[in-house]
Amino acid sequence: MNKVILFLKSLFTNKQKKSMKNMLRDLRTIFCGIHINILASIYKTDKWGSHFYTQYYQKHFSKFKYKKVKVLEIGVGGYKKPQGGGQSLRMWKRYFPFGRIFSIDIYDKSFLEERRVKIFQGSQVDRAFMNNVIKNIGELDIVIDDGSHHNEHVSETFKIVFPFLKDGGIYVVEDTQTSYWPDFGGDKDNLNNPNTTMNYFKRLTDGINYKEFAKENGFKPTYYDENTISMHFYHNLILIYKGKNDERGIRE
Repeated sequence: MNKVILFLKSLFTNKQKKSMKNMLRDLRTIFCGIHINILASIYKTDKWGSHFYTQYYQKHFSKFKYKKVKVLEIGVGGYKKPQGGGQSLRMWKRYFPFGRIFSIDIYDKSFLEERRVKIFQGSQVDRAFMNNVIKNIGELDIVIDDGSHHNEHVSETFKIVFPFLKDGGIYVVEDTQTSYWPDFGGDKDNLNNPNTTMNYFKRLTDGINYKEFAKENGFKPTYYDENTISMHFYHNLILIYKGKNDERGIRE
């Protein structure tokens, strides 16, 4: 029996075997395509179980479900293994049946590409590379930073990519626990350290209300102040909603 199984396996390439395995997973999701938690379990992504992000994605992403969205996830997973990772990309592909899923990784992950899933190789903080990627993709509806998690990379990536997000789009930062991990540029002792991911984004919350104080102290709003309409902080997770932040101030 084992020899028969080995013989049958030898008839297919690794790519074909991967495709068949994915097809079996897709079949299991036929009756649960609207539940991201279940999809995460089936596709074995750590966004549910190791983390608990998908319960929030269910809430915030439902408005995009049946639209022709463009989703960019930074980081494929699997580290140096060319066939490793990609679990969440397949989850997003299943959850957004009319969407196109894009990703970047510093390692070559082209093996994991499939219909509606495109992967680019490069660094998330290489501005020229990122600009070229987005030029190829076009404006984005959802961006999920699940990349290096280094504090300086997270804020720099946001500065590069957020302007390419559509109004009404959502920018997500995962694994913000590294704000407190020194190995990732975090700081668990000085919680006011301005260089951590958490403090970078906490500063943006004041910008949402910039019209209430800008005139009094000569404050000049940034692009991010003028285009961030709400922020949602959860355990190790931040979601930033993009839109024209032009609501009148109380004193205007």
